Formats: sequence, C-alpha cells, structure tokens
Amino acid sequence: MNTLFNLVVVVQVLSALIIIALVLLQHGKGADMGAAFGSGASGSLFGATGSSNFMSKSTGLAAAIFFAATLGLSYMANQRSTTVSGGVMEKVTTPIAPVSGAGAIPTAKPATSAPPAPAPAAPSPNVPATQIPK
Repeated sequence: MNTLFNLVVVVQVLSALIIIALVLLQHGKGADMGAAFGSGASGSLFGATGSSNFMSKSTGLAAAIFFAATLGLSYMANQRSTTVSGGVMEKVTTPIAPVSGAGAIPTAKPATSAPPAPAPAAPSPNVPATQIPK
C-alpha cells in the first residue's frame, strides 16, 4: 500500500508540473484583443475560437490525471487512518515513575499566611526628632 501511495504522489506531482508548463506555453486569448479593436480582423472581442489544439487537449488530459490522482490520494489517506489503532502514547508499555522531591507537582493547597507588616523606618540621624511624622 505504501508503494502505491508513493506512486500516486509522484504521478500527481508530475501532472501538476506538466499543467504548469503547458499553461505557461499556451498563447493567451487576450493577446489578440488589440487586433480586435484596431484592425478589424476579427468579428468577436477575443477572436474566433476554433477547435482546440494539441496544447489545450494536453492540458485537459493532465488536469484529469491530476484530479484522479488527488481523489486516489484522498481515498488512500482515509483508508490509512482507519487502520491505525491509536496514537503513540497507547503503545507505551513501561510505567512512568512518580516524581518526588522539589520537581514534584504539589497535591495539597499551600498554607496562606498574611504578609508581614513593614517595619517602621528608623529615624535619620540628620533629621531632628521633632520633624519625624508619627
């Protein structure tokens, strides 16, 4: 199954690159718009559209291959996720030892005590005792 999945991924990437190359190589219909307005060589806005050429047929084929590869990958990914029984932690077999000491998580609520009251400031030797606020 893994080999088939990798093969479909390669087909999808190659078809995407082919689509990019074919679209960039094609001659756009909007390039003839100036001729439609100025010279009167064409009866419609973007020119006469005839049958599709080799490049447009190849682009359609590559798009169909890309679409089919995408559907195949989504199907395989959905099938792959149902065969996995669980996550990584379900496969752990060794028990985890409890942590003790300073690194342990406390289980009891710490006792709360009132913060100590600030000590009164000592009088400065340069200030007379009569000017110290009481």
